[in-house]
Amino acid sequence: MKMNERGTTVKPWRRTFVLAAFAFAFATVVVRGVDLQVLQQDFLRSEGEARQLRVVSLPAHRGMITDRNGEPLAMSTPVDTVWAHPGKALTDPQGLAALARVLEMDAQALRRRLERRAGREFVYLRRHVTPETGRQVAALEIPGVGLQREYHRYYPFGEVTAHVLGFTDIDDRGLAGLELAFDDHLSGQVGAKRVLQDRHGRIIRDVESIRPARPGKDLRLTIDQRIQYLAYRELKAAVVAHGARGGSLVLLDARTGGILAMANQPSFNPNNRDTLQPGRTRNRAVTDSIEPGSTMKPFTVVAALESGRFGPGSQLETGPGYFRVGEALVRDHRNYGTIDLRTLLVKSSNVGAARLALKLEPRRLWETFYAVGFGRRTGSGFPGEAHGRLRDFLYWREVEQATMAFGYGLSVSVLQLAQAYAALANDGVLVPVHFTPDEVSYREPRRVMSQATARSVVRMLEGVVSPEGTASRAAVEGYRVAGKTGTARKLGSDGYAEGRHRALFAGMAPASDPRLVMVVMIDEPAGEEYYGGQVAAPVFSRVMQGALRLMDIPPDDLPELRTVSGPERRAPA
Repeated sequence: MKMNERGTTVKPWRRTFVLAAFAFAFATVVVRGVDLQVLQQDFLRSEGEARQLRVVSLPAHRGMITDRNGEPLAMSTPVDTVWAHPGKALTDPQGLAALARVLEMDAQALRRRLERRAGREFVYLRRHVTPETGRQVAALEIPGVGLQREYHRYYPFGEVTAHVLGFTDIDDRGLAGLELAFDDHLSGQVGAKRVLQDRHGRIIRDVESIRPARPGKDLRLTIDQRIQYLAYRELKAAVVAHGARGGSLVLLDARTGGILAMANQPSFNPNNRDTLQPGRTRNRAVTDSIEPGSTMKPFTVVAALESGRFGPGSQLETGPGYFRVGEALVRDHRNYGTIDLRTLLVKSSNVGAARLALKLEPRRLWETFYAVGFGRRTGSGFPGEAHGRLRDFLYWREVEQATMAFGYGLSVSVLQLAQAYAALANDGVLVPVHFTPDEVSYREPRRVMSQATARSVVRMLEGVVSPEGTASRAAVEGYRVAGKTGTARKLGSDGYAEGRHRALFAGMAPASDPRLVMVVMIDEPAGEEYYGGQVAAPVFSRVMQGALRLMDIPPDDLPELRTVSGPERRAPA
């Protein structure tokens, strides 16, 4: 032992112990430092990145839908979506209460929702919020709560184009209409990137791009938005004015088969998913089949002319204004006596049409109906398109053959009827109907009747729109119009119902060289006016007048033109 200056005994082993302890501690720090900085560097880096690095998806912009002139009909706009990491968000009760107020949610319900999903790292809280709501959420700076960029589909014309375009779901995937039909074309490819996040889950730095987002392709339609709005407006006005259940309208370019307008009533607002009702979202002009009534008579006349046994001047006896076929009584409004084929159409004689059909072979009548598109889909590509009903002629009874001649016992869609009339307008050539210009590349036009027959029937149909015909209200000032009315009783649970009708008019203009074809159907008009010539024909007149002007189609019935022969029709397609 040694004595220090104060005379206190100092034990040598204590100093050695203290020095050894300091040396051991220093060595431990050095060894730990080497272990962390050298031996476990990769492991620790990966652990840190696992807690801060995330792979996030990059939303893909859905393609725009435009009309034939480039007018936007559907577009996707960027919006924010609020999400949360439940485990982190639950650490800030006051922040969650404030968040609930911003999102207009019940605070307790929000907390319970997060607690039920506490094991997850990502939970949607509110999809597609307004920009102001997004800013308020970001300002709260709640741990584990963030914003994600998504896209919301917007339809500038709302109800006007609703049935044609359809709509998408909240993830911007097509659910109905052309949005569904062309979903692969419009949808983009979602991208991905690796990002660095802070403790609140906010992205502070992009680390690397894994896969870039690929936007969807735009889609141009044959629809003309100007004509579409006109058709929607006039159809809706007619349905309201006549207290009708609904209605449909289709307008075609007779030369190309392009669908220029298609409207239905009642309609719906595709911008508000909360108000969507399944019954209203169906495009009834394409998906529903109806008995066409007297709008079928021109094709009965076509079958007769094509048979070679009849000509425009062939005579039919319709007196005394009715006759019985089996158990059915076929009746006219009055006794027209002996009539020719033109008068059959102008006066809309059921007796004349039935007698004419019964003089034909069933096969001939069926082949004519089938050739113009009845009993099969048009091939437009619209989801849920109806093929209608046209029974095989081998199973026809005599009464069916008679009633089909004036539009009962078979069913067609409004689009099918428009396509058939377009064949008459196009010199007997059936051009496939389509919603986009590119659709026709694989479907060729085909001749379904002779040019002479088509032109002869169109001339007859001009008489229907004259003062002596059933559709004088379909006339368009300055233009020659050809068309046919139809008034079909609706089927009920016990056969054809009293007081329930569909009023139709199908026609074309200018009749000297038809460019536009339209079919108007009003479902169950109320009141004393329910005939096609009273209800549907005026809609045709107003919409056709506007469409001819918008398409810059010259008049063919001006006073100075009446003194000379009408314009030459174009060569057959």
